[in-house]
Amino acid sequence: MVTIPRLVIAAPSSGSGKTTVATGLMAAFNGRGLAVSGHKVGPDYIDPGYHTLATGRPGRNLDAYMCGPELIAPLFAHGARGCDLAVVEGVMGLYDGASGLGELASTAHVAKLLRAPVVLVVDASSQSRSVAALVHGFASWDPQVRIGGVILNKVGSDRHEALLREALEESGVPVLGVLRRAGQLAVPSRHLGLVPVAERRGDAVAAVAAMAGQVLAGCDLEGLLALARSAPPVTGEVWDAAEAVAACGGAVPRNNRGAAPDPAPRTPEGLDHGVRIAVASGAAFTFSYAEHSELLTAAGAEVVPFDPLRDESLPEGTRGLVIGGGFPEVYGPELSANEPLREAVAELAASGAPLAAECAGLLYLARSLDGLPMCGVLNAEGRMSQRLTLGYRDAVALSDSVLAAAGTRMRGHEFHRTVLEPGAGDEPAWGMHRPERRVEGFVRRGVHASYLHTHWAAVPGTARRFVEKCAG
Repeated sequence: MVTIPRLVIAAPSSGSGKTTVATGLMAAFNGRGLAVSGHKVGPDYIDPGYHTLATGRPGRNLDAYMCGPELIAPLFAHGARGCDLAVVEGVMGLYDGASGLGELASTAHVAKLLRAPVVLVVDASSQSRSVAALVHGFASWDPQVRIGGVILNKVGSDRHEALLREALEESGVPVLGVLRRAGQLAVPSRHLGLVPVAERRGDAVAAVAAMAGQVLAGCDLEGLLALARSAPPVTGEVWDAAEAVAACGGAVPRNNRGAAPDPAPRTPEGLDHGVRIAVASGAAFTFSYAEHSELLTAAGAEVVPFDPLRDESLPEGTRGLVIGGGFPEVYGPELSANEPLREAVAELAASGAPLAAECAGLLYLARSLDGLPMCGVLNAEGRMSQRLTLGYRDAVALSDSVLAAAGTRMRGHEFHRTVLEPGAGDEPAWGMHRPERRVEGFVRRGVHASYLHTHWAAVPGTARRFVEKCAG
């Protein structure tokens, strides 16, 4: 039973100010001494980094497409365990879901699954009385979506605010905040969205503080907290990494069996498998879901982060390697210059050890990126492109690999402005079935490399299989 007070921060469209409001609320309530959990609807890796700064807890994703609707409440309860408040930042417009699949994976869908009240952030910069019609339309579109309040963003003056408030009195939806147009925050962005926290730590801290300041100055925190506390209970179990791994067959390593789930990553001692798995981190590789490390730990691995921009060797005793997404194209010269680490990665791959690489990791394993030498594990060349590849994917594993047996079906997400040539090896990783049919990725000995981002909570056997392959 989930009883955590919660709010979903949504908007009529992208660019309305969801991130500013959601992150500002997290930081503001955290500053008041509440334990706050931050969540993001959809696959986005970047916003949860700002949520982590605001709350001091790992930011979590809630993706009903990749993980399935049935896991949304359990994953939410896992991330928000022990908290006084959870704030869920939406994606795109409130009712925008996976293309061609109705409400699936939309903010509205997740709000309904969590039975959470919605706060609508409206860009009011170019309207006055029309705001009431807009809010009325969103509030009445789906009776199962409860819009409990509005926060008006980019309001120009006291007179403008008065007109907006007067119009909204007729809508029956209370105004819970007004943010002024002057001094709107400018968080640096790039070709895939905001610049990740890991690349601008000091500036990011200042940006989050500024967001909190705006929210404190313009929002009714008591009203918002009362709305969050009005959320009814949601039935369902709390997701647990150890239980998810155990359900895949066999026993959980003794040191984890029966342990209380911990929302934060942990590295217990006395692991049964004795397997050390290195996970790429740092500014170049910021895209990862917290549940991946938790699942690897639950499967008996010791997860050790390393930074390919700074570390000239892999962690001592590395038996497997996970390289997630990020921005290797931005840090190409630095990654290429770290020749000792590139050679260490190539040697590990040549030994047959398991390597799992997604998107940025795929490019790092290639022979080159924009003409700069990379690890040379894959006989392929990467380069930047003008074309954005973006969207959900339905995939089936075409080859037995360290991550999946051939025939395993998974859902994932692609998000990149790079191209790899060729795009698939002699043994492709995936056969894509949505939105178009094609093969993609590489499987070679212990290497599994692909552009496809996946969420292992949906298929926890992925983590178990990887650890077992590392253990030999």
